[in-house]
Amino acid sequence: MKNFYDPSRVEIIVQGTVQGVGFRPFVYRLAKQLGITGTIINTDQGVVIEAEGERESIQGFIEALRSEPPPLARISSLVQHPRQTLKKFTEFSILKSLCTDSSRTIIPADIALCKDCLQDIHDPKNRRFTYPFTNCTNCGPRFTIVESIPYDRPGTSMKQFPLCSACRTEYETPEDRRFHAQPNACPDCGPQLSWHDDCGTKLTVSSPLREAAQALSQGKVVALRGLGGFHLAVDADSESAVERLRRRKGRKSKPLAVMAANLEEAGRICRISTEASKLLSGVEHPIVLLPRKKGQLTEDLTPGIDEIGVMLPYTPLHQLLFRQPDCPQILVMTSGNKSGAPIFTGNDAALTGLSGIADCFLLHNREIVTRVDDSVARITPRGPQLLRRARGYVPSATSLPWQLPQVLACGGGLKSTFCLTRDQDAFLSQHIGDLFNLESLDFYKESIYHFKKLLQVEPEAVACDLHPDYLSSHYARELGLPLYKVQHHHAHAAAVLVEHNIQEKVLALVLDGSGLGDDNTVWGGEILEADCSSYRRIGSLAPMLLPGGDAAAETPWRMGLSLLHHALGSAGMRESQLPQGLSQVDSKKRLALQQMMDKGFNCPLSSSCGRLFDGIAALLGICLEADYEGQAAMELESLARQAKTSQSLEELLAHCRWKPEITRADNRLLLQQAGLIRQLLDQLAEGEQAAQIALDFHLCLIQSLFLCLRQLAEETGIRSIVLSGGCMQNRLLLEGLFILLEQEQFAVHTGETIPVNDGGISLGQAVIGGLRHVSGSTHEGP
Repeated sequence: MKNFYDPSRVEIIVQGTVQGVGFRPFVYRLAKQLGITGTIINTDQGVVIEAEGERESIQGFIEALRSEPPPLARISSLVQHPRQTLKKFTEFSILKSLCTDSSRTIIPADIALCKDCLQDIHDPKNRRFTYPFTNCTNCGPRFTIVESIPYDRPGTSMKQFPLCSACRTEYETPEDRRFHAQPNACPDCGPQLSWHDDCGTKLTVSSPLREAAQALSQGKVVALRGLGGFHLAVDADSESAVERLRRRKGRKSKPLAVMAANLEEAGRICRISTEASKLLSGVEHPIVLLPRKKGQLTEDLTPGIDEIGVMLPYTPLHQLLFRQPDCPQILVMTSGNKSGAPIFTGNDAALTGLSGIADCFLLHNREIVTRVDDSVARITPRGPQLLRRARGYVPSATSLPWQLPQVLACGGGLKSTFCLTRDQDAFLSQHIGDLFNLESLDFYKESIYHFKKLLQVEPEAVACDLHPDYLSSHYARELGLPLYKVQHHHAHAAAVLVEHNIQEKVLALVLDGSGLGDDNTVWGGEILEADCSSYRRIGSLAPMLLPGGDAAAETPWRMGLSLLHHALGSAGMRESQLPQGLSQVDSKKRLALQQMMDKGFNCPLSSSCGRLFDGIAALLGICLEADYEGQAAMELESLARQAKTSQSLEELLAHCRWKPEITRADNRLLLQQAGLIRQLLDQLAEGEQAAQIALDFHLCLIQSLFLCLRQLAEETGIRSIVLSGGCMQNRLLLEGLFILLEQEQFAVHTGETIPVNDGGISLGQAVIGGLRHVSGSTHEGP
């Protein structure tokens, strides 16, 4: 046994999400435990540790850093540099943060209230009893309050709240769980609530929370300033309150998310699996889409949809609101904005902008630096899948298999995000929303500026969608940087490839509403042979007409008539031939549309799977006019699930009643829709229920796509499949494809932490554009 002291000194540089997550106090306690002396400091290159001690202790110290970090820490790099000389430290200490000109730190995401802080606010003996801004190193606001790096209190919106002596003692004591918790505060020194009427006048009340609860119980609309912006809240059990909110906000039928006081209340209105319960209660606390229970809450929350978005309270303010005696235990919590615009963050802007919508306002005086919506996720048979990536997940990095230059990728038009690359990391922004107005464009630009500032990134190249008319594409061109235009569906495929670190070629099935193809037609039902550098279109849905162009996406009845025209020609448009649903459309509009299609006027070709779903929904009379993007497809899927009953999807697919029709033309396989339409019309004529027809359509589409992929796999020798695009948010479609493909031993991948919808394409653009920039390729097409 060694019985002599063998001192050693090492410098350790740790990068990743290691600031604001309790990493330094963890290192301090670990060093004390192992008898190690030295220092730790936050820098904008990461956390730098100097450690001296017995060699075996140093080795154990490094191993513990790698294997036992705090739960919220994410280490992307840990590099050690042995030093020859000793500094002879007498203790281990935490130094003041150091800032230089470049940054490699990652700001942590906002984290839901932890169990310890929850206990604090409910303990009458605790000095933070009922305090709605309680937090610690393990929870609370992070990204939404950060103004600059490094992540220290002077660089946050908490700088206007000087710490009281009690809070400062906690802040400066390494053994305390609030050590260097930058948002740390208490009732004596921290942010406060205020209560305002519909005109914005501040009212003197003993408890703003009690007033808010009473207003909600009376059916009023309450605007509530939260973590990343405003919510509009009403009693979810009140049909009149929900109707009032919809009418005032102009949100006719788009589903509304709810916040339940706890898991038990959530279980009253929907079916919650073990996996869903874990996701609901995790540190991110996203909205989770769950199957609704019949007869619970008003149907007007999610008309025509059998799922509901549910989240649990994630701030102390939410928890305390639900504890008020009058507070309804399930609240609608929808974005506090005007329809189509970003959520409000500032008090003055909300008081003006939400006037006429809200009856009263629950405000606070902690400024929100960065607006962030609630994230949205669902549970699939293969685990959680993020559909909207925002609070709780942003700005965490996605690791890249290559070192790329600093690139800005500008995203698309719907569900917009942007992405910045730095070395071997890609930083996908929070959900921006649909980029169709100046307010959203301003939010988009200010978010890019803020990300660049926090990450210390100055892009040397920019990537954007191939579509020239997106506001994001206009913005990209205005930057004057080397520009790389990326085909929409290639970007979808690349996002999945990057997430799963796949570098070989795959067969990518990308199904969505629209994306400009390299042939200048509208794509949306594509099979690509692709990697992150290139792609080749080898399969698609057969092209169909989009009568009226973009208007076809808003009026599914147009696509219903287009499918009839596609399958039966002009004869299918006769009054006697029309399905009952389409006969409701004004005859003059139908005739005008028929003439447009006969002459090919304003009827661009499209292979869009999203428009196919719209057309089927219209033929069945489910949805003739869409109030929101994806409505027809969502209602069609919900209807199909009604017919699924207890049979497994695997059994149903094995007995698919419709026959696929696949042909070849223009050097690619074509999935023909005409046969599908004729089979649908036959079933309608036979009196088959719409739910069964909707299910049969799904089953045949799944079978057809599978057969295309299997044939192309035989031709190319590729056995890896990627599934992406907004249509892959359809659970029946995604699960059915996984079942059939995995039965044939294909390796199948889809988006999990990166949205499969347009919220993920900026990641794909960043990688494709970055690789082109490195290769010196100056072409702007594929």
